Amino acid sequence: MLSPTLTAPACPTPAETIAAALDRVGPLQGLPFEDRLWLAEHGEEVVAQPGDILFEEGQPADRMILILKGEIHVRRQRGGPMELFIGRAGQMTGLLPFSRMKMSGGQGFAVTPVWALLVMKEKFPEMLAAIPSMTQRVVSTLLDRVREVTRIEQQAEKLSALGKLAGNLAHELNNPASAAQRSASSLVMELRSNRENRFKLVNLCLSDQQILGVENWEQKIISRSTRHDPRDAGEQIQLEEDLRNWLTDLPCDGAWEVAAQLAEQRATIGDLEELRDLIGSSESCVSLQYFARYLRSTRSVDTLLNSTARIFDLISAVKAYSYMDRAPILEVDVPAGLDATIQMLRSRMKDVEIERNYEPDLPRISAYGSELNQVWTALIENALDALEETGHSGRLKLTCRLEGEMMLVEIWDTGPGIPPELQDRIFEPFFTTKAPGEGLGLGLDNAMRVVRKHRGHLSVRSDPGSTCFRVRLPLDQLQAY
Repeated sequence: MLSPTLTAPACPTPAETIAAALDRVGPLQGLPFEDRLWLAEHGEEVVAQPGDILFEEGQPADRMILILKGEIHVRRQRGGPMELFIGRAGQMTGLLPFSRMKMSGGQGFAVTPVWALLVMKEKFPEMLAAIPSMTQRVVSTLLDRVREVTRIEQQAEKLSALGKLAGNLAHELNNPASAAQRSASSLVMELRSNRENRFKLVNLCLSDQQILGVENWEQKIISRSTRHDPRDAGEQIQLEEDLRNWLTDLPCDGAWEVAAQLAEQRATIGDLEELRDLIGSSESCVSLQYFARYLRSTRSVDTLLNSTARIFDLISAVKAYSYMDRAPILEVDVPAGLDATIQMLRSRMKDVEIERNYEPDLPRISAYGSELNQVWTALIENALDALEETGHSGRLKLTCRLEGEMMLVEIWDTGPGIPPELQDRIFEPFFTTKAPGEGLGLGLDNAMRVVRKHRGHLSVRSDPGSTCFRVRLPLDQLQAY
């Protein structure tokens, strides 16, 4: 039965005209005219307008479609629209003889006026008997279609992985970048305030002895640890309140701002009285204002240094992970690759305990560095997905050691484990236990292909609460043959 929007033309086209148009269908080129005429006479001519639905996702696949004119798009509705296929004039698509397709993999709709010829499933045996060369033409088309769909799915998997890495990297960069921005803004404000206050400092006219005393006093305060025990929060608040009251009575403008910074440095009322006795009340106010701004500026500079160092480390991790500006094959430091991958996925590991057990002085191996990191990404992401099933917490253990003439890498997680009946299937392409739209089932398949490309072995052992993926890579690629 045809889709309601897929109808026969009001004036059927002569069979000879359809047969002539079929010669423009790629897989049918060179087919004798009488064979094309058979298809024209036994097929169903249909037309559709832009936006018309040709078939629905999940609908039984029961027809071969020979597109004579126009363009058809197929989209998967579950997990968000994703183009699976674009059919244009000259293509043979739909259900083909020898295909195991049971249901339509997506919704098909016309994007331009479509003119097509349908050959229904029940006509296939008669068609293959009447046109023997159709067997070879159909099989070639099936092989091309499998390769194309696999390529599209692999690209989608790579884009999904790239999106995850980009999201993780953006998250990791956001924190130090925001901290650097806030610190730079605070530093500008403090410098501007001290610029406005510089004439007051000059007018203090302190003696050499007083200057030395102030410098010693400031160094004493700076040298104190600013680390606080969380249990001292009440004590810290009370100290800040006492300092603010003392500064207000001095009097000193902006007492609340100065008191907060002095309390952070564990300055006491006795310290302030010592400074006041040394240089006087008004002089102490100006000096303390300048000193508090200096402390805040110093902290901002430290934050800037730490934040930019963190950004530099992340950029270095990206370069190490992707092996930018490197030759395809090079001497690879496997533990460094594991660490770079962990760095890229750090935003997913807030509640995950990471344990590293790397044998010291491991040799480098000749490998495709960026491809090998794809293996670590797939295996570590798989472990993190398992840990998320237990509530985003657990332990991830990375082991790297020599085992004979092989480099052994083990990635352990404390997730729920892989059911025994699925352990033999997890490396199959397109096999996934995730919900529709959350994964294409190509991560572990790609990891297996990369490991095999390096003449290595990839295996898994899983029990409830303990899953281990083992990767063995030869130290010398030539000995692997």
